[in-house]
Amino acid sequence: MESNAESPLLTSKDGQQNAHFTGDVEDIPPINGINDFFVQFGVESKKLWYLAGPAIFTTVCQYSLGAVTQTFAGHVGTLDLAAVSIENSVIAGFSLGIMVGMGSALETLCGQAFGAGQVDMLGIYMQRSWVILFVTGLIMMFLYIFATPLLLLIGQTEDISHAAGKMALWMIPQLFAYAFNYPIAKFLQAQSKIMVMAYISAVALVLHTFFSWLLMLKLGWGLWGGAIVLNLSWWFMVIAQMIYIFSGTCGRAWSGFSWDAFSNLWAFVKLSFASAIMLCLETWYFMALVLFAGYLKNAEIAVDALSICTNIVGWAVMVALGFNAAISVRVSNELGAAHPRAAKLSVMVVVFSAFFIGVLLAIILAIFRHQYPALFSDNLQVQEAVYVLTPLLGACLIINNIQPALSGVAIGAGWQAVIAYINIACYYIFGVPLGLSLGFVANWGVKGIWVGMLTGTVVQTLILIWICYGTNWEKEAFLAERRIKKWSGQKEVEGEQ
Repeated sequence: MESNAESPLLTSKDGQQNAHFTGDVEDIPPINGINDFFVQFGVESKKLWYLAGPAIFTTVCQYSLGAVTQTFAGHVGTLDLAAVSIENSVIAGFSLGIMVGMGSALETLCGQAFGAGQVDMLGIYMQRSWVILFVTGLIMMFLYIFATPLLLLIGQTEDISHAAGKMALWMIPQLFAYAFNYPIAKFLQAQSKIMVMAYISAVALVLHTFFSWLLMLKLGWGLWGGAIVLNLSWWFMVIAQMIYIFSGTCGRAWSGFSWDAFSNLWAFVKLSFASAIMLCLETWYFMALVLFAGYLKNAEIAVDALSICTNIVGWAVMVALGFNAAISVRVSNELGAAHPRAAKLSVMVVVFSAFFIGVLLAIILAIFRHQYPALFSDNLQVQEAVYVLTPLLGACLIINNIQPALSGVAIGAGWQAVIAYINIACYYIFGVPLGLSLGFVANWGVKGIWVGMLTGTVVQTLILIWICYGTNWEKEAFLAERRIKKWSGQKEVEGEQ
């Protein structure tokens, strides 16, 4: 059984549950000398990996569901792979960015309610988020229904548009699984019940891989079989997590359904708006990369090759998102506990860890550069195109491991609105025009599009590093204290009474 209030990460010295308490009564002492640095670095690394390990495993498993379907689709046919790639990267990717963003209010409110001892509010917050995300899903459903004409409108080929549009219609159940899954995740994370999510995700991935092979390849059901298994896999995770919550394992955090879930909805939406913009801009950036490839000559090969690369990048990004979740908790906890030096050290540790993992993945990719393309497609042209893109892919793995970790720092420190403006400038004002210029004007093709857009990511990452380096962490700790008081669970309960 996983711990709740007894966890050293969540219980303060006076016995009160405190989501912002990190086990240290005071801030870490000033670091004097290299020995002190390595000692504190090791201590912080353990705290970071305590959170990041299960989070990374869970995000990798959940992302791998769509990636496995995409991999098997590559062995069905090039058009099938292009259809799954467009649906997975453009339609589902667009929706995922919005769903995760709109559900981001829970990351703040569940942690604060738990820290204030208002454990009963966690279930209400989760239900409130379910309501908001379900309505969002109803709106987003039109994107799935009209996917074919929309893809044709933006210039995708007729064959790819019709195939991807058909796949999108089949994947509507997955959209509503998103609406329930992400609030559940934040609800469980606030109570440090991370391992149950990892176990459920692992079982889902094993079953998904077997049944995808069985239906798509062995029985010859193709994309229809892939859609069935992908929908069922996501709903399996949702239902399994609901059973865990409803069985009483969360204590006072879940006391049943309540009409209070329908109160204060607008304030809940406004709280998540800045995070939604920030996350959506990042999610849609790589979605646009696949989309632009559809305008090139021999678009089917270009989309297939780029989708394989973005598939691999996606797996790496899931690792980075584990760091994102962990550093968001670490920074917010330390700032909330008035530990500015600890918060600053947390940033240093996560940047180093993310960089090391990115370099390791790039080295593995370089070693197996002749073998890995065949895992994703039987088409020799597609394999050759992927091989040519491998150096860019390796660079992308390193940059895209660091960038989400820094975004997690922004979430923990409450900088979402500022980062949203930076994302607009670096990605869409600089990166996209440069990519289109190199890809179409300079005739570099898919490689040029990727070089330009990767340059935008590099610029954004450098700016985030500069912001973190120049931050006054004592001031951030003061601002965090004001923010906690403003959104405290106790304050909301008193207001409702």
